[in-house]
Amino acid sequence: MVAEGLKSLLSADFELLGAVEDGRALIEAARKHRPDVVVADISMPHLNGLDALGPLKKDNPNVKVVFLTMHQEVAYARRALEAGASGFVLKHSAPAELVTAIRAALDGKTYITPALAKEVIHAFRQGDTGTDPAGQLTPRQREILQLLAEGRSAKEIAGTLGISSRTVEFHKYHMMESLHLHSSAELIHFAIKQGIVSI
Repeated sequence: MVAEGLKSLLSADFELLGAVEDGRALIEAARKHRPDVVVADISMPHLNGLDALGPLKKDNPNVKVVFLTMHQEVAYARRALEAGASGFVLKHSAPAELVTAIRAALDGKTYITPALAKEVIHAFRQGDTGTDPAGQLTPRQREILQLLAEGRSAKEIAGTLGISSRTVEFHKYHMMESLHLHSSAELIHFAIKQGIVSI
């Protein structure tokens, strides 16, 4: 329903090239269609929006990415903007703000929802990076962690990523060691807390 509502909202002003439901499909669709702007959510299956942003920008440095999300925490907005996003809009503000954010992105500007703008600007001015434990994970580790937290087995993850089950287990235990966690349950709790996966 949300996707259909967004399509009708945007189709009056923009040419829509496609809609996808997960982060991996987003990267593939962007490679195929080469859009000017991608509207993405932070919470997406298989690969979250923040982790999809790097590959999107690597494939097409000129693509603008506007996040449309329910996450109201300044830390998410800051991480998105630091990673190269052009906009950050909250879902409940979408009808009023999304078109404005897309137009700003196309003009080479950055749009932050007014509900968070003051706090985000303050955080940047203070140089308040905050502690981002997830920042010490490699992109591959973040992929594996998200899939683990989504309930996938090591074998399923290996098949999805084209690696061996042993490699998945190696990454899992390396993450637990570097994050000072002692069980798979703690690792999954960490993924949820850090927004790597949503519940």
